Amino acid sequence: MTSLEMGPTGQRRGRGARERILRAAGELFREHGVNATGIEQVSESAQVSRRTVYQHFGGKDGLVEAYLQLHDAAPVPALERDGLTPRERLVAIFEDALDATPPLCPFIGAAVEIADPEHPARRIARDYKVDLAARLAAVARDAGAAEPEVLGDQLALLLDGVSARTRATGVDAMPTAVTVAHVLLDRALGPPT
Repeated sequence: MTSLEMGPTGQRRGRGARERILRAAGELFREHGVNATGIEQVSESAQVSRRTVYQHFGGKDGLVEAYLQLHDAAPVPALERDGLTPRERLVAIFEDALDATPPLCPFIGAAVEIADPEHPARRIARDYKVDLAARLAAVARDAGAAEPEVLGDQLALLLDGVSARTRATGVDAMPTAVTVAHVLLDRALGPPT
C-alpha cells in the first residue's frame, strides 16, 4: 500500500472507501446486529476514519439504509435462471441456499431491531418483502398455480421463517424449508412431471 493510500492516522483512505464501509457494516450487522454495531466498529473494520463514514452516509441511519438498498437491488438468481421451468426456479431459491451460509435475511434483522415503523430502513424492508412475495407469485402464476398470490405469500413466509429460525436457534433451518417448499409446490401445482 502506497503512502498516498494512507490517511494521517495510518488508516486507508480514498478509492473504495464506500464499498469497504458497506462490506464491513454488512459483516458486523450480520454478526452482531444493527443496534449493537457502532460507527466506531464499522470505521475500524473498514480501515477508514469515522469522519469518512459520516461523509459517505451522514450517520448510522444512513449507513443502515444504504446497506439494505444494496441488498434490495441484488437479484434473486434462482428467479432469473435460464433453462429452468417456473416450478424449478421456485425450488431453486431454497435449494441454492443449502450450499450458502445460513440464510440470515438483512431485512428481517433490521426490521426487528429498529423500533420506529417510519424509519427508512423499515420502509425498505417492508417494500422488499412485499415485492419478493409479488415476484414469487408471478413465477407461481407462470408455473400454473390456481392461486399464485397465495403460493407466493406462502413461499415468502417460508423464506422469512427460515431466516428467523436460523437466527434465533443458530441452526440452519434451510434443509427443513426445502422439504416444506416441495410440499407447498406439490399442493399448489400437483406433483412434478
